Amino acid sequence: MSLLFSPLTLRDVTFRNRLWVAPMCQYSALDGVPNDWHHVHLAQFASGGAGLVVAEATAVVPEGRISPQDVGLWNDAQRDAWARVVAAVHARGARAGLQLAHAGRKASTWSPFSGEHGTVPAEAGGWTTVAPSAIAYEGYAEPVALDEAGIQRVVDAFRAAARRAIDARFDVLEVHAAHGYLLHEFLSPLSNQRDDAWGGSLENRARITLEVVRAVRAEVGEDVPLLVRFSASDAAPGGLEPDDIAQVSRWAVEAGADLIDVSSAGLVAHQELKVGPGYQVPFAARVRELSDAPVGAVGIITTGTQAEAILQAGHADVIFAAREWLRDPHFGLRAATELGEDPEGLWPPQYLRAFRRPS
Repeated sequence: MSLLFSPLTLRDVTFRNRLWVAPMCQYSALDGVPNDWHHVHLAQFASGGAGLVVAEATAVVPEGRISPQDVGLWNDAQRDAWARVVAAVHARGARAGLQLAHAGRKASTWSPFSGEHGTVPAEAGGWTTVAPSAIAYEGYAEPVALDEAGIQRVVDAFRAAARRAIDARFDVLEVHAAHGYLLHEFLSPLSNQRDDAWGGSLENRARITLEVVRAVRAEVGEDVPLLVRFSASDAAPGGLEPDDIAQVSRWAVEAGADLIDVSSAGLVAHQELKVGPGYQVPFAARVRELSDAPVGAVGIITTGTQAEAILQAGHADVIFAAREWLRDPHFGLRAATELGEDPEGLWPPQYLRAFRRPS
């Protein structure tokens, strides 16, 4: 058996393989409620052989949405709608995960389908954004710096959303601390210029992320796997580097996290990042080496052979993919066939007539 299609167990949850679906925003919700689009979108990946399907960045409060069309989990109507999606993923043999998020200063922006750019004004349904410091993302409105009470409200909102996620029967939760959103904004010295206990040193800048991890762990108990997604590099002078995130990852594991999902960038518009096949894998490998934590690798991973080589080299413990699943919702079945895996147990019986062994 390949490593890619070998099972993995985190806490009380076993995944049928290590080829997972990364969160991908759909900008298709009304009032934060997932709908038929999300149901079909996520269920198809389970039919396609994924071990874990992680739903998109899900706002823990209304003002934490990236756009007014983002999904959320701050009320019970959203919880109940998510439960239907989770049941569909489970019925197709995969585990279901949810990424809990707050967009911070990058909230209240236009959907990419709108043709507009920048911050949505109040008269069009937008809102005032928050951040660690009153420093705007380039081209967006200036946010309001959170005070102590505001920071505590954020932590409490992550905790409450985690409870609703478990009530909806999600198997896995992920805390979003990457891509320039609120927790990442606190982590990076480029966006966090506070001089209190939430700014300055790396330990202080990581404090809110660790508080969120502890709060979520306390809420969901000891059985539920908890992932944290970090941007391992800001790809900009003076920003975060992989060694910083390796240290924060060690602290996150001590706080209750089980696996680090390693991505990169997103904090500033002037980032400089060389993009190509597997371009973020070295970040995952570095975090894994220095933190001694299980990690997931992501970033233009498009074939079973490529994914298997990453695991065999010890660069990561699981593979996340995003756009390749959009191009081919049966990426898992294709990768398994490429690696010579037995179709039984992975291919839906309804699809077995299409199976052909590689020549």
